[in-house]
Amino acid sequence: MKQLQTREDIELLVNRFYEKVAKDDTIGFFFTQIAEVKWEHHLPKMYAFWESLLFGQASYKGNPMAVHFPINELKAIEKHHFEHWLRLWTETVQENFCGEIAENAVYKATNIANLMAHKMAMARR
Repeated sequence: MKQLQTREDIELLVNRFYEKVAKDDTIGFFFTQIAEVKWEHHLPKMYAFWESLLFGQASYKGNPMAVHFPINELKAIEKHHFEHWLRLWTETVQENFCGEIAENAVYKATNIANLMAHKMAMARR
């Protein structure tokens, strides 16, 4: 299995992950129906986001939390949705990569899922 080392690796990982997400029965509708994600715009942002997190590149500009609040107002993004997102992410990482950076990708995604689940739940109170 290959180490996660380059921007191209991140693009492969993100593309394979979102291929699963787009057709997923549990969370896909958030992307395809609620947010109506334009993949040609979303994917490059996600490449930059993960490149920044995993490689320390300052390529991502944005506020992922702020983007999710309006979606959460339309349809609650609940803890089980974030847990499912994390399962798909972990599965995709483990299917494609090994090593410390791949493990870090899962670790960081776990933290993101937990924080976002908490913030979305607090916003609904």
